[in-house]
Amino acid sequence: MCHSNYEKIMKLCFTLILVSISFIGFAQEQNTKLGLDIEKLHELSIQNINGDYQIQTLGNDPYIFTLPLLSERKKENVALSFEYFCPKGLNFFQVFFSTDAKEVKSKTIKSIGVAEGWVTFSIDLSDDLKNWGKINDRLRFDFGSRPNVEIQIRNIILRKPTLKEQRIAAKREENLRADSLLENHLKSYLAKNFSATISNVRVSGTNITIEGKTNSINNVFLAEVSPSQDVTELSNFSNLMPIGKQFFTVTTPRFKVQDGLNYDKSLSKWVLIKKTNTGYELISHAHYPDIFESKYNYPKETLKGRKGLGGFSVNRGHLSDLDSLAITSATVNIWFSRFMYSKPATNRIEHIYGGKSYYFDKKQVESFDQTFKETASRGIITAAILLVDKVEKSADSVIGKLLQHPDMDPAGIYSMPNMTNPASVNCYAAALDFLASRYSRADKKYGRINHWIMHNEVDAGWVWTNMGSKPAAVFMDAYVKSMRMCYAIARNYNPNSEVFVSLTHYWTLKSSPQFYPSKTLMEILLQYTKAEGDFEWAMAQHPYPQNLREPKTWLDKQVDFTFNTPLITFKNLEVLDAWIKLPEVLYKGKIKRSLWLSENGTNSPTYSDQDLKEQAAGFAYAWKKLEVLDGIDGFQWHNWRDNRNEGGLRIGLRRFPDDEKEPGGVKPVWKVFEAADTKNENQIFDPYKKTIGISSWDEVNYKKPITNQ
Repeated sequence: MCHSNYEKIMKLCFTLILVSISFIGFAQEQNTKLGLDIEKLHELSIQNINGDYQIQTLGNDPYIFTLPLLSERKKENVALSFEYFCPKGLNFFQVFFSTDAKEVKSKTIKSIGVAEGWVTFSIDLSDDLKNWGKINDRLRFDFGSRPNVEIQIRNIILRKPTLKEQRIAAKREENLRADSLLENHLKSYLAKNFSATISNVRVSGTNITIEGKTNSINNVFLAEVSPSQDVTELSNFSNLMPIGKQFFTVTTPRFKVQDGLNYDKSLSKWVLIKKTNTGYELISHAHYPDIFESKYNYPKETLKGRKGLGGFSVNRGHLSDLDSLAITSATVNIWFSRFMYSKPATNRIEHIYGGKSYYFDKKQVESFDQTFKETASRGIITAAILLVDKVEKSADSVIGKLLQHPDMDPAGIYSMPNMTNPASVNCYAAALDFLASRYSRADKKYGRINHWIMHNEVDAGWVWTNMGSKPAAVFMDAYVKSMRMCYAIARNYNPNSEVFVSLTHYWTLKSSPQFYPSKTLMEILLQYTKAEGDFEWAMAQHPYPQNLREPKTWLDKQVDFTFNTPLITFKNLEVLDAWIKLPEVLYKGKIKRSLWLSENGTNSPTYSDQDLKEQAAGFAYAWKKLEVLDGIDGFQWHNWRDNRNEGGLRIGLRRFPDDEKEPGGVKPVWKVFEAADTKNENQIFDPYKKTIGISSWDEVNYKKPITNQ
């Protein structure tokens, strides 16, 4: 390249960089930035650490003013937005609009839910800001009416509503009406006693066989319902097959060309319908496949113990902990939309599903290979946590748009998978098929994924599995479809794979208007398995202490020993153990389902000797309970080491990797975890009885039967 051309190109690049920086700066200047006035507050304490405000409420009327505006608010900046972290949540959040004219009015948001990760909050204040926004105007933020609540808040701005927020607002009323109608239909469908039934669906090779019974054969048909369809809303059915016998067996080809794809009907469910003068009516519940002819036929791998690690990766270091701590199980986060592509490129692995090619980043896949080979080589039972990122965090916007649920609210961290159209169904199924085919091989060439945890804390779906604000029945209908799809694909390879429901510790307590009590969702899931055929789902529950920051879980107040307890924490694990053994919960009414405490641990608020001692005591207390609870199969500690991105929590077995004194050093809880289930257990555990306030470990156990009252 000649020197003059080189200079021209460099000048052009430099100009483009300046333009980009100017554009970013311009975009940021459009926002009205708000700071908090740490001198103008009431009944709260506050620290400003690089723009991250760390607040603790001290009374029943905690509030703080923003700094006065230095310039007028732009008229279009009507959306108040900030990020927050608050393990307890706020019982309400109130904004007062203060002006020089002393005209003060307010807007109350009923609740700001629990946020155990950084969550974006935004609200449209367009009706409240008409006379506010002059120089020196302020806002006042009231953080509920409870003392001893910790909340962190950052990036406080007034901005123009995004196009997505505008679309969501415009569509909100339409969605509410549609969701209300669907909710009523689903409830009626699940509760109904139909005259006909499908008793068994088998998937084998290239065929699917459906068996059932119907009292009438006149105008009765067997119909297929794909994942992108809602059985209660259909007026036209595909793949209709007439039923000529009261007791019938129908065999149909497994694959068909549909919507330009080679569709695998093992993902579908089957229903009996009757033709009437006005259309079709359901005369049975739909039924998913019960039996799959798996590609591999190896024996089920079982847990050798209960100790496990959450969020495991070989890239995190300290691999010796797998042996030192006698780890027998692990969970691994997989954000598959971060390395999945719609187009080929160098160093991408092609995977064909449904006749369509998808591509996965080779470097990222090989990193997962190393992780799963590490666990497989030790016989560690490993579950993948499947997480669907937002479009903007996806590696390929085409894939991101296919996978993100169309009703996802921007406030969510992750999305419910989109299964509302055939293209999205095929994309999601392709991702599952790529992972299952690679990590289910009999030879463990790339390692092994034994089980699948479906997304994260779905009862807090607004944050972790967002599909907008939905009724519980509508939310669970989508979630069951996701579970069933993963189950079908995993069982095509591994005959023993289970899919886990991921839940917080909020059992009957609703911690936010957009959240669901765990028990409510589980009861709906049981309705689905009773109506549409049982399958081997399992539970991945997170029984953190009532307050994530407080390790002394034996002091938890929002717990009892009934099936209607507000929370399930370490203090009342007996409830979870009893619930999983209820006859109506057993798989096929006979087999106890797997139950993992897949994300849990105790916190050390600081690294003081007392805090570290209480963290270790919290684990010892929980472990001694587990020893007499045979319904709980695994205990996966989260986080392996302290993480700077968890809002100040120090919940790890090890210190922060960048700790000034002992980077990544083991904490006392590490040593207690190491001793658990060994001959040294009591020697290491016993000194913590004094911290808990007991003289015998037998005192931590609740010995009465668990009932509804």
